[in-house]
Amino acid sequence: MRNTLFAILVLFVAPASASGLVPPLPDGLQESKKQETRETPALPLGPRGAKAPPSLPPGLGGEQSGDDRLADVESWADKLGIHFSGFGEVRAGLRLQNDPHEKAASIGEARFQLSLEKDLGVGIATLTTDAVFDPVLDDHQINLETGNGWIDLREASFLMRPTSFADLKIGRQTLTWGTGDLLFINDMFPKDWNAFFIGRDEEYLKAPSDALKLSLFSEIVNLDMVYTPRFDADRYIDGKRLSYFNTSLSSPAGQNAIVVVDRPSDWFSDDELAFRLYRNIGNAEVALYYYGGFWKSPAGQNQATGLARFPRLRSYGISVRRPILGGIAHTEIGYYDSLEDSTGANIFTANSELRLLIGYEHELAPDLTGAAQYYQERLASYASYIGSLPVGTPARDKIRHVLTARLTKLSMNQTVTWSLFFYYSPNDGDGYFRPKVSRKVTDNWTAEIGANIFFGAEQYTFFGQFARNSNGFVSLRRGF
Repeated sequence: MRNTLFAILVLFVAPASASGLVPPLPDGLQESKKQETRETPALPLGPRGAKAPPSLPPGLGGEQSGDDRLADVESWADKLGIHFSGFGEVRAGLRLQNDPHEKAASIGEARFQLSLEKDLGVGIATLTTDAVFDPVLDDHQINLETGNGWIDLREASFLMRPTSFADLKIGRQTLTWGTGDLLFINDMFPKDWNAFFIGRDEEYLKAPSDALKLSLFSEIVNLDMVYTPRFDADRYIDGKRLSYFNTSLSSPAGQNAIVVVDRPSDWFSDDELAFRLYRNIGNAEVALYYYGGFWKSPAGQNQATGLARFPRLRSYGISVRRPILGGIAHTEIGYYDSLEDSTGANIFTANSELRLLIGYEHELAPDLTGAAQYYQERLASYASYIGSLPVGTPARDKIRHVLTARLTKLSMNQTVTWSLFFYYSPNDGDGYFRPKVSRKVTDNWTAEIGANIFFGAEQYTFFGQFARNSNGFVSLRRGF
């Protein structure tokens, strides 16, 4: 571990070579988050340039280099009309304090991702899969829903355009809606909270969905409809990787009390349906949302079996994003209607909630961007909730407030990115720091060092329960 850390620190400290570095564009105001107007299929792939010269026979020129072999693969893929990309990565991390319920290593994995894309004429087929060696979890049995095992299937989809005003995408895909920055209200698609908190790349916060997505476009309004024939849950905290506060034990727990769930799993009856209706009004992007399905993480308990469960949920929401004072402002509201607890008095089912988000991002100086958000959760039927709690059970506040801040700084000719994201809840007295430094060493190589730091006055609050999971991590990635 020390050798790995030393090697990556050298990559940050050593001066960058002037040759072969192409600085990335500045992040700016991250306006790439704007609502998409349509998912346009990629154009058919053409020639990728001259082929690599043939290698000499064995014994006359030595073995091919890695770049030569990659060029041969690219040439072979071009002949088949396949575009491929991917990366290889090693990532390691350690807890910053002892946790009696978890291993000292927070992450330790080697990952290889391969993404293939082919235009079939009638549509585009995409396959993206990760091969993972993970000795920390040490569970190599493949489970595509939880992401456990040595294979994690990220995408297996087919995108077609049946008419000039419609796109249809079928299969495993990653979906995202809403305006929040690492805060989600109307985005009811699965998240991987384990990946986020142990230090995987931020892209792994979004877990894939097995769904059908239909997008309809018009000059008046656009509509996205997503149908998931069988419930896709979050990859939630269950004690296997991260400890948490166990309400039944009234104490922190981890591998000594793995969360066992009663998961809805019947095709076409335990399904999900989501709609987004959106359009531009002046310079504002406005969207309406609907979701019918289940709470995405366990939010209840089966009284007979004691298993954690996913109660039925319906949600409604609205979001607005627009430029203001040289920056981008956004607001989002969502009402979570907990269908199995209409009165709020059922202690074994989560209450209904009203959620609010207000945010703003702005370029503070050249190569320095700042953003802030205010988030609120308001429990419905609070008096009934308090009355249902057993004596001695910690109670939630009626309103939970969360503040976030993000700072992003580019340096060394924009080859180094310094990032800090911070959550703080003033009423819970807890929070979460996420500092990270990433350096683009060459066009293909990227090194990263970061941490996940949790704190809280009480061990039962949302961030406070994860305090013993605070960790530092390093990674080295080679893309192609």
